Amino acid sequence: MPVDTLSHPARLPFSSVLAGFVAVLVGYASSAAIIWQAASAAGATADQIGGWLTALGLAMGISTLALSVWYRMPVLTAWSTPGAALLATSLQGVSLNEAVGVFIFANGLIVLCGLSGLFARLMKIIPSALSAAMLAGILLRFGLQAFSNIEAHFLLCGSMLLAWLICKTLVPRYAIIAALIVGALAAVIHGDVVTNNLHFTVATPQYTAPEFHWSSLVSIGIPFFLVTMASQNAPGFVTLQAAGYSLPVSPLIAFTGALALLLSPFGVFSICIAAISAAICQSPDAHPLREKRWLAAVCAGVFYLLAGLFGGSITSLLAALPMSGIQTLAGLVLLSTLSGSLHQALTSEHVRDAAVVTFLVTASGVTLLGIGSAFWGLAIGGASYAILPLARRP
Repeated sequence: MPVDTLSHPARLPFSSVLAGFVAVLVGYASSAAIIWQAASAAGATADQIGGWLTALGLAMGISTLALSVWYRMPVLTAWSTPGAALLATSLQGVSLNEAVGVFIFANGLIVLCGLSGLFARLMKIIPSALSAAMLAGILLRFGLQAFSNIEAHFLLCGSMLLAWLICKTLVPRYAIIAALIVGALAAVIHGDVVTNNLHFTVATPQYTAPEFHWSSLVSIGIPFFLVTMASQNAPGFVTLQAAGYSLPVSPLIAFTGALALLLSPFGVFSICIAAISAAICQSPDAHPLREKRWLAAVCAGVFYLLAGLFGGSITSLLAALPMSGIQTLAGLVLLSTLSGSLHQALTSEHVRDAAVVTFLVTASGVTLLGIGSAFWGLAIGGASYAILPLARRP
């Protein structure tokens, strides 16, 4: 009879633990500052912002653990980074109570979208080649960062790349581990770790009574809902599909939306299906067996919970770490996923042009009508997929 790995922690592969850690590190490092800006725009104090990060970390940890264990698949959740960016520019002059009202309104719409099955129906009509091309476009920036930082941070990033190349040739399973260790040593030697303002505190989430104003619900709530669904949840499900995992869309949307709705008064503006951080736990580096990569997501859930417990310390911790090293590590971790997505996108000749369009539009980072490039990559690529075959007809 098979033995459950979770019952025997000693058998949990270190590569899965590392993948979970890197996924959470990348998720926080890429957008925790944006959340700080969004909360500040609504007039939140430092303690309240720390409480937001605590509530978000706990919510992502609970949802990631619950979904990954239930489905035995690497399902990571995340806050909506595009949504946080929209809030950072839209909440100026809006009270904190009114901002919470916007969160409740938008998360309520997400729950309705999940219960109605509308989002699931839309996901089924997206060709797999375009889904893979969109994922490749999202990951391209991270792949480029693995090399673009070498010029300015040669010792740190160059040593990480060299360690990765050597181990990828000799012991490929430990290439990322080697890059992490060598990068940490290089950062310490070069003095890139800044600990002057590093402090560890526990921030308690604070309840904020919501206020609902028609103007803010329409002008902020609806765009926030659209951006979250198009630029965060859609790429999240595409990432799962590209990695070979088939999951019911509507229950996941309803579950994550309901959790965010419940915790909205504590600063949980969104809980979504993750894309970038999920790709780290879904890669072969997380576990050589696809059916075991959910263990990496479980580890990520535990690290989310730990990050949540010290929500007030996240920003000071991120400021202490060299961002170039984090970016290089993330790029190296995602290289195999990027190459696999490109292969899947370009294999079929009859959809290759549409896939390239999807890839380039997504990678461009263009934002139109407040909606990010991932959505427009699928939209324009889908139009190309429908129109281009007409030109080939005699």
